[in-house]
Amino acid sequence: MTLLESIDDTIARSLLSTSDGERKAMAEASFRRMLIIERKRTERTGKPFLLMLLETGDHQKDGTALDGVLSVLLSSTRDTDVIGWYNDRTTIGTIFTGIMVADKHSTLNTILTRVSTTLGGTLTAAQFSQLSISFHFFPDDWDHDISGRPSNPALYPDLSRRENDRRYLLSIKRVMDIAGSTLALIMCTPLFFIIALAIKASSKGPILFKQQRIGQYGKRFTFLKFRSMHIDNDPSVHKEYVTKLIAGQAERQAPSGNGEGVYKLTNDRRITRVGKFLRRSSLDELPQFFNVLKGDMSLVGPRPAIPYELAAYETWHRRRVLEVKPGITGLWQIHGRGRVRFDEMVRLDLQYASSWSPWLDINILLRTPGAVLRGAY
Repeated sequence: MTLLESIDDTIARSLLSTSDGERKAMAEASFRRMLIIERKRTERTGKPFLLMLLETGDHQKDGTALDGVLSVLLSSTRDTDVIGWYNDRTTIGTIFTGIMVADKHSTLNTILTRVSTTLGGTLTAAQFSQLSISFHFFPDDWDHDISGRPSNPALYPDLSRRENDRRYLLSIKRVMDIAGSTLALIMCTPLFFIIALAIKASSKGPILFKQQRIGQYGKRFTFLKFRSMHIDNDPSVHKEYVTKLIAGQAERQAPSGNGEGVYKLTNDRRITRVGKFLRRSSLDELPQFFNVLKGDMSLVGPRPAIPYELAAYETWHRRRVLEVKPGITGLWQIHGRGRVRFDEMVRLDLQYASSWSPWLDINILLRTPGAVLRGAY
């Protein structure tokens, strides 16, 4: 057992224990803390868990039926299962740990049958009919071929609460995004025309490159860049390299065969001559100010992932697209850029998410021009 696992187990035991040794339902704050601990444990070990939520209609807020449900669950489940208030007095949560999920459908049927049989023998027909039961596996399935929000909000109540606590500061961040992107678009208007003419004169195809990217909570959006590649190119080259990069198997590649190397494709034949300059100077990123203005991105945040990147993520990597909106620049851009490994980039993104403030955004924005002048490589 690692040190972190030992600490988590100590916290878990303290949250589950009572002074007289009797097993009791956990309060909302403690239960949600346990949910966070179990998510982190799964991220490290790969062992899944199942969250079951039971709730009643609004007229049942007196908790009469749910008190009976709690009593039954505490007496009929394993000591290792975590039971408490997911939402105080309205929703009961149960975390089933150490389960086998080779066949999720079979697992759900088994648990649902047991829960229904046990509760049905204790509650009245009227009380049982008011119960709503839902199940949520973690890690949750993220199908990169679907649109909308693939992440399951029920598994991340802490993120929505943190966002609500930061509501005032996030409104400041949004004002900064609108003001900053509007000013940048106005100032760069002549440059837009020059770049557009250079792209059209150097190669066939559209001026803008549009691609589906993954925003906060896994929502898709149309990402904009100035086109830097020839049209009708094969994306499998990039997909193969990125998959190796995420798995920690990619080697640094040196631009023009020399230098310390970077973790990205270099000397890519798909890139046009104008495109090489645009990428090295980061001018190809300018259209993303439209993404910021629309609200899909922020000026500062993690780089938005391509769907096939997300498909290769480990469970803990997903937090970089859950905890904060993607951005044009960020800690990764000012701390090594393509010279750091993927895991280090994710840690920088998570560090930004946990320590974010408007002042941190301003600091990163002020340091970004220096990073750009040092070049994309």
